[in-house]
Amino acid sequence: MHRVFRNKTAIFLFVAPGMLLFALTFLVPIIVSGYYSFTDTLAPGTKVTMVGFDNYTNLLFHDERFWLALRNALLLGIGFIVIQHPICIFFAILLDRLGGKAEKIFRTIFFIPCVISVVVISKMWLSLLDPTFGMLNKLLDLVGLDSLKHAWLGESSTALGSMLFILIWAGFGWGLLFYYAGVKGISEDLYEAAQLDGASGFRMHLKITVPLLKPVIAVQFTLAIITALKQMETVFLTTNGGPGDSTQFLAVYLYNKAFSASQYGYANAISVLFVIVCLLATYLSNRLTRSDATDF
Repeated sequence: MHRVFRNKTAIFLFVAPGMLLFALTFLVPIIVSGYYSFTDTLAPGTKVTMVGFDNYTNLLFHDERFWLALRNALLLGIGFIVIQHPICIFFAILLDRLGGKAEKIFRTIFFIPCVISVVVISKMWLSLLDPTFGMLNKLLDLVGLDSLKHAWLGESSTALGSMLFILIWAGFGWGLLFYYAGVKGISEDLYEAAQLDGASGFRMHLKITVPLLKPVIAVQFTLAIITALKQMETVFLTTNGGPGDSTQFLAVYLYNKAFSASQYGYANAISVLFVIVCLLATYLSNRLTRSDATDF
């Protein structure tokens, strides 16, 4: 084995397929997208006219929809971190304490939304939030809260909040899975020692469980930002960025520019900035959580 690792030809043969696949699926598309971002082409194969940095100038200084889409994506990322993750940690601890068959049953139930098709989830929430026949408005009618009824995904005042709720709910199972695995990796001896010292309940988990979950929290923080930035399918199938642009997200805006508005060059400029924003967000989140992740 050591001879193989000292043989540069063997190392190249092992590494080359992975590097080639990486180049074809990641580097080449980015380079091609970067080229088209300096053009005003309408679609692949059509006439290409170079426009320099015009697409980027319009995007950064004149396109309010782009900044609105970025703002909505960042709001979703904050929603994941501030709302979804604490709830995931709470239920992960609860499942671990529950034990037995009940733990397995509820673990499965919580993860069900993650294995359901995005199309099914989108149609389900469209039905539940329908202004006329939706279950939510029917329940509000039933309890005498008619004044709270809305076209939840059809009004600008409620559409973004409703969409954020749907996306946070849909991703709950994945967050729970990560934190549940982290909780399961904590030795019971630590809890027993804490109990002997008089710690119990919420205080014990605050002082032991949460600090030991910091490496998991660091990873989840990064994933939350990336997931929020590339969110598309559920938004596209429910509101397609409407009403108006109230639920516009970066990936949806990019898709609409490329395939609905036939502004392929402009859409590629969005995609390049999209990659830059994702890399910057990943770098910043890693910097913010690096010290926490190394304390484990």
